[in-house]
Amino acid sequence: MTKKAHSFSIRHVFWFGWKLVILVSVALCVLALLRLQSNSEVSLISFQPPVHRFSRVGVYEGNPKISFLFLNADVANFSIYIHSQPGFVFDETTSRSPFFYNRQLSNSIQVAWGESSMIQAERLLFEAALEDPANQRFVLLSDSCVPLYNFSYIYNYMMASPRSYVDSFLDVKEGRYNPKMSPTIPKAKWRKGSQWISLVRSHAEVIVDDQIIFSVFEKFCKRRPPLDVRKGKKNFKLQKQHNCIPDEHYVQTLLAMSDLESELERRTLTYTEWNLSVTKMEREGWHPITFSYANAGPQRIKQIKDINHVYYETEFRTEWCRANSSYVPCFLFARKFSRGAAMRLLSEGVVGSFDIAAFFDAPS
Repeated sequence: MTKKAHSFSIRHVFWFGWKLVILVSVALCVLALLRLQSNSEVSLISFQPPVHRFSRVGVYEGNPKISFLFLNADVANFSIYIHSQPGFVFDETTSRSPFFYNRQLSNSIQVAWGESSMIQAERLLFEAALEDPANQRFVLLSDSCVPLYNFSYIYNYMMASPRSYVDSFLDVKEGRYNPKMSPTIPKAKWRKGSQWISLVRSHAEVIVDDQIIFSVFEKFCKRRPPLDVRKGKKNFKLQKQHNCIPDEHYVQTLLAMSDLESELERRTLTYTEWNLSVTKMEREGWHPITFSYANAGPQRIKQIKDINHVYYETEFRTEWCRANSSYVPCFLFARKFSRGAAMRLLSEGVVGSFDIAAFFDAPS
């Protein structure tokens, strides 16, 4: 594959459905990120891996949990954290799942796609989840993600490996690296990959404790404005700007800068299908395909679950999917799924038996 490749009562509906989802983090819409204040020039700051603020918890010896970090949108083995729009509260009136009640961050920010506010939202999720020493795995997911397996399988899959799952590869084609990032971020350490990552605790600490690399991204990694016919010739000048999407580079580059790539499975656990139409790309930019009711049947899900390797063109590298040295299916989750597509998966039992009618009853 090429890279650009139960019935329950009403109360238990989401207990089963979301029990399948590992440590989900849904960041709904984050718009502006607080700028880090610094008197010295960012590009002149040398990078030194920071001392972890959360190391004070020591070695956790209890039952480890997976933390689901929702970006936008008894738990003995998992916990949920949601980054939603500031002021939005998950309760009986806004969600049918009691597992979401009051799981939103109190310090969420406005987020915008393609801006550094997105990676700040991720950092806030990791920081909140790290406060619980039981959280040992951290899975970043969105509100359009679906699980491909039951929770038990996902839990064992992730706990079997001491590595983080971070899609990371050399970015040599798209020119997103801004020379102004040097020497703090040398080009040799510049990486690209999927935003949907799964981290072990020590790597989540690296993300939260970083200040230097984040500040460089905030300053020099910015999305290029889209084509606007009303601007005429000005488009030529705008299109010469570096087109940097922070959430596709930050974690990967930071872990490379911290010499932690040997501790990674360099792949994502979340499948995304991309529209490869050049015309559509030129008009809207690269965006993932959204699965609808029609194309989200059992056969398509099986095809995704059967994928066992990923090919990275820029490195001529085939990543065979393994967990603790055992060969495994590559993906535990998939996105993006519309509400209709998700309803079909549940009603047809693709991710387990489920009473779909429960969704259409009024919340109690």
